[in-house]
Amino acid sequence: MAPNASSLPYTRYLAPDGQLVGDPPAWADDRRLLTRLYRQMVLTRLFDQKAVALQRTGRIGTYAPTLGQEAIGVGVGCAMHGDDVLVPYYRDTAVQLLRGVRMEEILLYWGGDERGSAYVDPACAEDFPICVPIATQALHACGVATAMKIRGEHRAVVTTCGDGATSKGDFFEALNVAGAWQLPVVFVVNNNQWAISVPRRIQCAAPTLAQKALGAGIAGEQVDGNDVLAVYERVRQALERARHGKGPLLLECLSYRLCDHTTADDASRYRSAEEVNQAWREEPVKRLQAYLAALGVWNESCEQALVGECQGLVQQAVERFEATAAQGPQALFDSLYARWPAALAEQREMLAERLARRQAALAANPAQPGGRHDG
Repeated sequence: MAPNASSLPYTRYLAPDGQLVGDPPAWADDRRLLTRLYRQMVLTRLFDQKAVALQRTGRIGTYAPTLGQEAIGVGVGCAMHGDDVLVPYYRDTAVQLLRGVRMEEILLYWGGDERGSAYVDPACAEDFPICVPIATQALHACGVATAMKIRGEHRAVVTTCGDGATSKGDFFEALNVAGAWQLPVVFVVNNNQWAISVPRRIQCAAPTLAQKALGAGIAGEQVDGNDVLAVYERVRQALERARHGKGPLLLECLSYRLCDHTTADDASRYRSAEEVNQAWREEPVKRLQAYLAALGVWNESCEQALVGECQGLVQQAVERFEATAAQGPQALFDSLYARWPAALAEQREMLAERLARRQAALAANPAQPGGRHDG
């Protein structure tokens, strides 16, 4: 996507055809790093395809795809240090995978199982779970960043959101406190041009979303969200500044949502095929693939091997997800409070007693509705 007319900085290193433009960073020929970035984008895309298929066949609930936006999540995830904290929104599959969240945990979450937010890998134990309410996670991130500052820790927080979230009061409040207290937090906005069915040009009249940072006294800039090199470099620099007490930053990543908003949406009702086809010409995966091929480190056999490997990892995760035993009805009370109020404990006990009576009744009369039917 082209930047909006603004005096704010805009960064792009890879053109849509995969050619280097401008003054790329010194690591732009680091083939190991570039291959890692590409691998994670392909893995994210293949996992995303599988998750959508699982939803379509009723095996998980509503899911928020990431098609066309992989460079943002991968760039952010690779730029973060292990002791940084991620406070995500619902379209952050790529970042979560890089932080150590397992694919089966993501599927559990979208399948309505809270165990999907109880991350097994200690590397992401302090990361927050997916946030579905719009923009509330930005304030949570400021709370975490405040704790880091009070403790004198050289750490930083990354919080993400879509373009629509930047119109919410929570977002502005978070920017305000981050600027007033100079908190170590980086706000990453995925401007994918559509806030559900409302285009960016209608939901906000500002020339850029990045300039919303200026009113809070913090830095704001734009980056080509389809260029993983640019996203990685600018997030890396922003996090370094934040960790060393130089304040927050708002990074607007210009991308395009090639998919539906969620699997409950039909984007063809409000977007033209011409617009989507044009966006496909700028998508991030093919862009980096072309650059790797130009460097002589990627070819069709490499691509086939990577796709096969990633598909195998995704299928293994699906099998682990589907092998997870369902929880009992009492689980609906779990993960609600750190310290249980007495009334809730009483309600759970009442539910347990009711379930016990029902199971006893079914055992005594298995032919009644809900009972066993042998033969």
